[in-house]
Amino acid sequence: MFLVENTIMKLIGESDKIPPERKHILESISAFCKSDQVSTLIFICTHNSRRSHIAQVWAQTAAAYFNVPNVIAYSGGTEATAFNPRAVSALRNLGFKIERKTSGTNPHYIIQYSDKHPSFEVFSKRYDNPKNPSTGFAAILTCTHADENCPVVAGASVRISLPFDDPKDFDNTDLEPAMYNERSLEIGREILYAFSQIKRL
Repeated sequence: MFLVENTIMKLIGESDKIPPERKHILESISAFCKSDQVSTLIFICTHNSRRSHIAQVWAQTAAAYFNVPNVIAYSGGTEATAFNPRAVSALRNLGFKIERKTSGTNPHYIIQYSDKHPSFEVFSKRYDNPKNPSTGFAAILTCTHADENCPVVAGASVRISLPFDDPKDFDNTDLEPAMYNERSLEIGREILYAFSQIKRL
C-alpha cells in the first residue's frame, strides 16, 4: 500500500488544474520515459534543497504507482547545500515516511512511499555528483535560476524547463507551512500527470 495513496488519488483527480502549456511540457517527460530501456531523470535546482528533492520523491513514487519500473529519479543542484527541513516536513505531512540517516550540515535521509516498494536515500549534491547518472538522462530544471544558468547540462540527452515557485520566499512567515504544502502538492500533481501519460502516448 502507498503511504500517500489518498493524496495520490486526490492529485490525479485534479489534472484539470494544470495549465495546457504545462501539460505539454510534462508530456515531454512522459515521452522520454516511454522507452523500454532504463530512463533516468535528474531534477535540478540551484541548491538541491527544496523543489528538486520534492520532485524526485514524487517521481519515484509516481513510477511505482503507475508501474513504470524502468524509470529512476535523481536530483541535484548547481551547488550542494542540504535537503531543507521545511521541505522534509512538508513531505512527511503528506504521509511520506522520512528517516534521517546521518547528521551534519548535509544529512542523508531515507524515504519510503510504500510498504511494498524499496525505500531510497536522498541528500543534497551537485547534479554531476558521482551518485547521479553522467550520461543519457533527462535534465529537468525545477527553478528559474538553474534554468537560466544551465543552458547546457553536460551529459543530458534531453533538457526540460519545468520551474516551480520557490516556497523559500515564505520562510519564517505565517504562510510558511501552507506554502510548502501547496508547492509539494503542485509538484506532485504535475509529476503524477506526467507518469499517467507514459502508457497513453
